Amino acid sequence: MSTKSIQTGLQQALPKVEGMRVAVVSTLWNSEVTDRLRQGALDVFNTEGFKSEQVKTFQVPGAVELTFAASQLIESEAFDAVIVLGCVIRGGTPHFDYVCQSVTQGITALNADCDTPVIFGVLTVDTLDDALDRAGGPLGNKGAEAAEAAIRMVDFRMKVADL
Repeated sequence: MSTKSIQTGLQQALPKVEGMRVAVVSTLWNSEVTDRLRQGALDVFNTEGFKSEQVKTFQVPGAVELTFAASQLIESEAFDAVIVLGCVIRGGTPHFDYVCQSVTQGITALNADCDTPVIFGVLTVDTLDDALDRAGGPLGNKGAEAAEAAIRMVDFRMKVADL
């Protein structure tokens, strides 16, 4: 893998995790945002020298389906990390709260119960502009940050396994 790394809020070079395999699952809902998040994640993996066979992408209809997708990908034992990317924009009904709570609790449960890290890259925002600001706009790209978190968490898991 290359020594150049994309920097985000942590401002530290990423560890090199040889042979790491990662699944990136994004939602079709709000694809104007989630496509940008997915590309941000893929850009990090590309910059870090990952080969195409190490990074697989998947899509599901919406944020609630991310938990099921992550669970299935973990059960496949084909990946060292799973990244879930979605965007839930507040509307005029309680639906926003139910969706946010569902996906947050689902991913939290997977992280507590499984040995494969699931990286939460779901934007929960008030407006489309808020989402775009976080999907490659002035506030960075949360998909890129999720990719960096995945690399760091797989490195962490490997270090713990070596204890």
